[in-house]
Amino acid sequence: MTWFPERRRPTWLQRLCEAILKSGPVPQHVAIIMDGNRRFAVKNSLEKCEGHVKGFDKLAETLEWCLDLGITEVTVYAFSIENFKRSPDEVNGLMELSRQKFAKLLEERNLIQEQEVCVRIIGDISLLPRDLQELLAEAVNISANNKRAVLNVCFAYTARDDMCNAMRELSIGVKDGLIRESDISENMLEKCLYTSHSRSVDLLIRTSGEVRLSDFLLWESAYSCLAFVKVLWPEFSVWHLYAAILHYQRNYNKIQIARQNLMIERERLQRESDHLCMLEEEAEACSKLETPPSSKQSVAAVNSNITQNKNAQALVQQYAKARKEREKEFLASVYKKRSDFITSLLPKHPVMMTKPPATLISS
Repeated sequence: MTWFPERRRPTWLQRLCEAILKSGPVPQHVAIIMDGNRRFAVKNSLEKCEGHVKGFDKLAETLEWCLDLGITEVTVYAFSIENFKRSPDEVNGLMELSRQKFAKLLEERNLIQEQEVCVRIIGDISLLPRDLQELLAEAVNISANNKRAVLNVCFAYTARDDMCNAMRELSIGVKDGLIRESDISENMLEKCLYTSHSRSVDLLIRTSGEVRLSDFLLWESAYSCLAFVKVLWPEFSVWHLYAAILHYQRNYNKIQIARQNLMIERERLQRESDHLCMLEEEAEACSKLETPPSSKQSVAAVNSNITQNKNAQALVQQYAKARKEREKEFLASVYKKRSDFITSLLPKHPVMMTKPPATLISS
C-alpha cells in the first residue's frame, strides 16, 4: 500500500465530528504505540508478517485522518531495540517489510513534497542493516525542508537508550570543554534527546488494550494525555481516534497547568543554579587576589558580601549569558554530528521513481 492512499470522501457524520473536535483544542503532536499486529494475524489466521503489513496500511490511513484534523506531528513506534529478541524469521520479515515500505516512500518523493511532510527517524539506526540505513537516511534527506507536517518513525529505539545516549553526549561535552558540569540540567538533557526538534507530545495512544508504555517516549510523555484503546492496531478506526482526541480535550486544562508549573520550576532551578555558580566564580576570584579580603575570610562570608552588592544581579545575568553561549555551541556540535551521520549514509545512487504516478503526469 502507498504511504499516500487515495483520499476517501468523509461521511457527513465524520465531517460533523471533525468540526466539533476542531472547535476545541486539537493535539498538535500525537504519539502512537501500534500494538496488536501479531495478535491480529493470529486472530485472522494470517502469517505474522502479514499482520505487520496490515499494520502499515493502518498507519497510512491514520496519517490521513491526522492531517484532516490539523494534527501537525505524529510519532510512531515502529521497531523497538527489544524487538531484536524476537525470532530471526520475524525480525528478518520486519526488516524486509521496512525496506519495501521505505523504498516505496522514495518512489513517492513527489507526493512527499506535495504533501510537505518531513520524515524523521528516531533511534539508533546503526543497529540496522546497512542497506536499510541508507533508505532511511535518504527518506530523511529528501523531506528535511518540508514544513506542513512531521512524521517521526521510532526505529531501533527505546526511551532508556535515548536517555543514556543523551547523557553520553553531555559527558563528552564536559570532557571536551564545550560545557561545564554545572551546565547540565533537565532542559539540557531534553535538548540532547532524539526528539529535541519535536514539540511536546500532547496525546499518546496505545492500541491492543495493554496499559503500559513499553519504553516509548518516557521522558516526552511525562506531561501528556494517555489513551489506551482496547482494539488491535489493524482494527483501529477514525472513531477510536476521535474518542482519544475527545479524551485529550477533557483533560486539556489539567495538562496545561501541569506543564506551566513544570516550566516555572525549571526556570526557578536554573536561576538558582546560575546564582550559585556566579557566587562560586567570584569566591574563587577573591581567593586568587594578592591581598585577600582577610586572612581567614570564609567562602560563606565572601558570598554574603557579593549577594549584598548592587551589581549581583548583573553578574548573574552575565553568567547566564555565558552559559547560554556554551550550551548553544555544544548543541550545535551534537546536531551536526547527527546530521553528518545521516549524510554519510546517503547512497551514491539514490532510489529514483521508476514511473511517475498517474496523478502527477497531468500536472
